[in-house]
Amino acid sequence: MPHLSSLRLLLSSSSSSPLRPLTSLLPARVRRPCSAFTPLCSSSSSSPDRRRVTYSPSFTRRSKSTFRDRDRNSKNAPMEETNSSLGFNRKRAEGRDGSDLLKKKELQLKKRPRANPVSTISYVQILGTGMDTQDTSPSVLLFFDHQRFIFNAGEGLQRFCTEHKIKLSKIDHIFFSRVCSETAGGLPGLLLTLAGMGEEGMSVNIWGPSDLKYLVDAMKSFIPNAAMVHTKSYGPTPSSGSATKSELDQFKDPLVVVGDDVVKISAILLWPEEPVSENSLITNTDDSSKTLDEKGTTGCGMKPGDLSVVYICELPEIKGRFHPERAKEKGLKPGPEYRELQLGKSVFSKRLNIMVHPSDVMDPSTPGPIVLLVDCPTRSHFRKLLSVDSFSDYYSDFSGEGSPKIVSCVIHLSPTTVIRDPDYQTWMKRFGSAQHIIAGHERKNAEIPILGASARIAARLNYLCPQFFPAPGFWSLKQSCLPSNSFSSEDTTSNPSKRISAENLLKFTLRPRDKIRLDRSFVPSPMTASKTIEELLAEIPEIAEAAQDVRNLWDPDKQIKEAKNLMQEEPWLNENKLPNCLENVRRDDLEIVLLGTGSSQPSKYRNVSSIYINLFSKGGLLLDCGEGTLGQMKRRFGIDGADNALRGLRCIWISHIHADHHAGLARILAQRRDLLKGSPHDPLLVVGPRQLKRYLDAYQRLEDLDMLFLDCMHTTDTSLSAFEEFLESSNMENESSPPRSPSSEPGLFVRGAPMQSCWKMPGVAPDISVAFPILKSLKGVLMEAGLESLVSFPVVHCYQAFGVVLKASERVNSVGKVIEGWKVVYSGDTRPCPELTEASRGATILIHEATFEDGMVDEAIARNHSTTEEAIQVGAAAGVYRIILTHFSQRYPKIPVFDGTHMHKTCIAFDLMSVNIADLWVLPRVLPYLKLLFKNEMAGDESEDVVEESVAVTS
Repeated sequence: MPHLSSLRLLLSSSSSSPLRPLTSLLPARVRRPCSAFTPLCSSSSSSPDRRRVTYSPSFTRRSKSTFRDRDRNSKNAPMEETNSSLGFNRKRAEGRDGSDLLKKKELQLKKRPRANPVSTISYVQILGTGMDTQDTSPSVLLFFDHQRFIFNAGEGLQRFCTEHKIKLSKIDHIFFSRVCSETAGGLPGLLLTLAGMGEEGMSVNIWGPSDLKYLVDAMKSFIPNAAMVHTKSYGPTPSSGSATKSELDQFKDPLVVVGDDVVKISAILLWPEEPVSENSLITNTDDSSKTLDEKGTTGCGMKPGDLSVVYICELPEIKGRFHPERAKEKGLKPGPEYRELQLGKSVFSKRLNIMVHPSDVMDPSTPGPIVLLVDCPTRSHFRKLLSVDSFSDYYSDFSGEGSPKIVSCVIHLSPTTVIRDPDYQTWMKRFGSAQHIIAGHERKNAEIPILGASARIAARLNYLCPQFFPAPGFWSLKQSCLPSNSFSSEDTTSNPSKRISAENLLKFTLRPRDKIRLDRSFVPSPMTASKTIEELLAEIPEIAEAAQDVRNLWDPDKQIKEAKNLMQEEPWLNENKLPNCLENVRRDDLEIVLLGTGSSQPSKYRNVSSIYINLFSKGGLLLDCGEGTLGQMKRRFGIDGADNALRGLRCIWISHIHADHHAGLARILAQRRDLLKGSPHDPLLVVGPRQLKRYLDAYQRLEDLDMLFLDCMHTTDTSLSAFEEFLESSNMENESSPPRSPSSEPGLFVRGAPMQSCWKMPGVAPDISVAFPILKSLKGVLMEAGLESLVSFPVVHCYQAFGVVLKASERVNSVGKVIEGWKVVYSGDTRPCPELTEASRGATILIHEATFEDGMVDEAIARNHSTTEEAIQVGAAAGVYRIILTHFSQRYPKIPVFDGTHMHKTCIAFDLMSVNIADLWVLPRVLPYLKLLFKNEMAGDESEDVVEESVAVTS
């Protein structure tokens, strides 16, 4: 096939050239004529080879400082300390890099120009987050010409804003209706993005119930300073105990939280109250709807997580037209007297000896539009909502003094189970002709992916190679069982109120006043895979033949014939002999699902780091858990499939405490907790660096995460060996006794031992007696999952950064032959280092970060990342069977820049890519076809899709 031959040229141009040693990948100034890897312990501060250098890179066009992989925290800090023997940023590895700058810098709010409340453009808009995968709460944007207000910031908000070009730099205030992983999961990443914008960074005001304190405290473990968080909370002060009724009564009236020329925003606090009677509201089977007495709090007490907020946004009234001729008739002269009347003040006319009122010379004022955002999470909260007296001013049946305040729009963030309650619907009618937008997890628009660009890429990849890129789960959501009584614009027969299900990017215009109405002009059209493929075939006609060639790779008959030709043209294929562990392998043994393959922060085409190890009937594991991991699981497996995967999770392993690797953890744990509520189960094991425990401990004061934590230091080879020795030396009588503290073993945790990264100052030795019972649990979990071991090892990136080795148990085939288990190694974020090479010896699969292209070694050293070629060299040096490259810089939005040389064991990862262990043999041969799919976009960048001032902090 001539087309196949031409494709081979993409890969075989220099495939016969020998592998270069790793030292050749380093810049000349740090290269030494020594072995490929110099032991880290030789690079102590007293080493004569170690010297200060100034970091002054000369980059390609795509290396400009506006790109997001620049560490926000070290943007202004040169790489003053670089290990010249190995090529890594020593300060960054020790946690002493530019991240300290944020501790000294108080980020300030940007000053906005003064707005004219009459001429300003204003609207509220649904930011669709969570509407396609149901993994988080929708966000709402309140837009003005010079101000932006966002209500709730669930996971995926940044990625959504990038997709739809909503500028995060314009945000002034973020409000939370509740504080939990569902509503606030995207806040950490959003704050880090804002902190890195421009030369000085920017800050925002964060508003919410008093539980917000717990969230801010939790984020302190990985956000260097809360300077960018100007927190304004309301409600009883959080404490270990519960709030009393008298404390709560202090917050029964609306609180004005923002009041300026363009908008007044008030907050009404809700907390669950005991139902008056059993039959007044239908009992919810969900535990979250129980009264506080049922949840163990006495009286009318309140616990963290119980507070909810209703926000009232009131735009100022527009003054009526001033008639100067009427003022003249009243004996007034132009000047101060006219101005006083226009300001709403009465003026005395000396000429006629009368008092002139504004109504005498001006037309009636036009009331400003009013928007309510209602989040009533349970029926118990709704009981409190009904008793709020201050709402009476906004009801159409208002009978008090003065005129009622007419509500233009009500956005309901309440769950469907609450909204469908007859009492709740009766309450909705009290707002008269207000437009009701139901945004609380409606499935009506589930077939419209909120990340359209990513969905198109997924559909194209699926067309080319369905074996590695299964059809995303969201394409089948439109066939799922949708609620039978979803609200629609036609649902007006039983209720005079106008109701509509929220749609992605749906607007309700507030200003100009003559355009107060719904606006669907930005609502995206439904996407279909067939339409996407039609566009692909029109753009790249030869892709149809390429797709057939890819299918032929799995055809045994054509494969034998093709192999003879390939062996002559590409002799390196002879090196790809199947390892022993793949003998008679089953398709339900292992599947590696790359949920997120980008670095730093979520982008239009790639989410941040997360890998799902699918062991099928034996459960699964997560390696890293960046923001949006839950949404990615639902996009890959569908809503129900992802829920099943969460129920079967055995362990979550986190490589280091950068937000792009762990910010999605709380949402995953909370969802698993809800799915298993009421069923017998064990807490989920989370293995991570010790700083992660501080975050989880602080967060658990806000909501229970149902997990057990284990320090990565306790899962290193040395620590696990000591654990096994304790087990072996213990007899049945004292087996449950905890082992002695490792501090009594002088060689176990000293500097230079495998338990410590030898470039790091020795810290407090982990107490293995505390970890002993959790290590026993881990051993049992691994055994149930068919795994022999999970071993962490230190790598060169930041303070306490790790990689991990997963080893499957041995098996015996039908004739009694022992077959070794497969071995998967994940590098985390790292420079090439001896620990990683040793851990990867003989690995079946090495999943290695490849943040930068080959020509950016200086940048890779400064950030302690690897280039594509360096990652391949690590795998080659360790004799790895297959290498999967991931964690790509956002410079490369669709496919990274790489040299095809030495890629015969390697493949590029994409989001939602699924690699079955039975297909490893063919994995590298798909690469040239992927290059064809993106042939016009290899050198593209995403700068037009991101905020130009933005730089990264989390990688």
